[in-house]
Amino acid sequence: MLSQIQTQKQQLKILPQQIQMLNIFHLNVLELDQRISDELDENPLLEMNEEEETVAVEKFAKENAQDYEDWEEHGYDDVPDYKLEYENYFNSESIPNVPIKSFSDYREGLKDQIRYMGLSEKHLSLADYIIDCLNCNGFLLQDLEDMADDLSFKHGVIVEADELEEVVGHIQKLDPVGVGAKNTRECLLLQLHNLKKKGPDVKMAIKLLENHYPDLSHRNMEKIMDALSIDEEELKIVLRLLASLKLKPVLEEFEGTTVNNNIIPDFILTVDDDGDIEVNLYRSRSSSLYINQSLMETVQFAGATRDKSATQYLKSKLSSAQWFVNAIKQREGTMMQIMKAIVELQREYFKTGDVSLLKPMILKNIADKVGVDISTVSRVTSNKYVDTPFGIILLKNLFTEGIINKEGEVISNRVIQSAIEGVIEKEDKLNPYTDQQLVAILANKGINVARRTIAKYREQLQIPVAQLRRMWA
Repeated sequence: MLSQIQTQKQQLKILPQQIQMLNIFHLNVLELDQRISDELDENPLLEMNEEEETVAVEKFAKENAQDYEDWEEHGYDDVPDYKLEYENYFNSESIPNVPIKSFSDYREGLKDQIRYMGLSEKHLSLADYIIDCLNCNGFLLQDLEDMADDLSFKHGVIVEADELEEVVGHIQKLDPVGVGAKNTRECLLLQLHNLKKKGPDVKMAIKLLENHYPDLSHRNMEKIMDALSIDEEELKIVLRLLASLKLKPVLEEFEGTTVNNNIIPDFILTVDDDGDIEVNLYRSRSSSLYINQSLMETVQFAGATRDKSATQYLKSKLSSAQWFVNAIKQREGTMMQIMKAIVELQREYFKTGDVSLLKPMILKNIADKVGVDISTVSRVTSNKYVDTPFGIILLKNLFTEGIINKEGEVISNRVIQSAIEGVIEKEDKLNPYTDQQLVAILANKGINVARRTIAKYREQLQIPVAQLRRMWA
């Protein structure tokens, strides 16, 4: 028997234009320039006035060129050309006095190796992205969930974290051994698993790292020996084996000469003598983009023409051009609102650059302050940099959680990490501090944290446990 049922339900749908807008928010300066260039090539109604383009970097340049420079000023310059050429590859304080060979990044070697593993085109593309995300020591510090989210929006293809984890597994089989590890412990485990001869000492070292790595200290040696059913001499053999391994997948000797990384910031922040902070976009493109008026009038009065296909084509391009110009304006306006909100919350930090003045701040704080969604703040701050008087800062690094100290004040976890680094840097390497000792030292400084919190932050800083720090001293 047929019957009709009326139901009511809610569905959340994202329009294609909303996805495109999020993608535009995610772009950095160079990617936006490329996107605008592609749009100018595809859309005849969209044009850009190069003369009116506002480049903030020229306005706030520290060294402005003279209006007139005669040839006599540079014709007999005594600085050799090769020294100026070296500055493109070396830090100015470490320029060599001999000719150099061409630079080769270890990441290029990894990309060449993975081409022989028989991966699909999609997995090869993901592998190239992951390899580019490795830091200078070969560690993969980014969260796979965040990477999958960024890839899905950037390329318009759904990518799951499990798929990235599978590709990371292939990368970890490449040379140098340990590359792609998340931390020192995983780097050591990869090296042990890669050993051809796995004797009792290797198996015991693997078991030690998997189950007792955070507890490696002189105080816990007896407990570890009981858990592993070994004596003191056998434990020394295992520890000597661990001491022979690399703490970092890519060492300085392997990496060779480091090329200067030229990062183009998205914002420029200046602080005057009175302590007033001013923020500007590095490059504003909305003022230089416009729609061709003659072609727009042609579209508006094209209803009487017989060529309906040409009319429909021009109308679609006009609509696309209008949306794109408005999208660029909305992007720049939202970026400035979010950056000003960040500066307002972190004003003391931006005045001095002192990490201890960094306040706890999460995406929701900025989203509530600006009145936008958390995902919008995430897109705007992802892969974006701000040029400050004390250096170029990645905006994502400014977002930190907080911990309450003795006085009841909430302090940033970046402050705690900086304090841990400072204490470990000054410790006696022959008798390094354990995590429990670090808890007591930080408590004397007014920072109350648990031992597991110290261990977590130490792992994030790629600092090994006390026993291993003593062995590598």
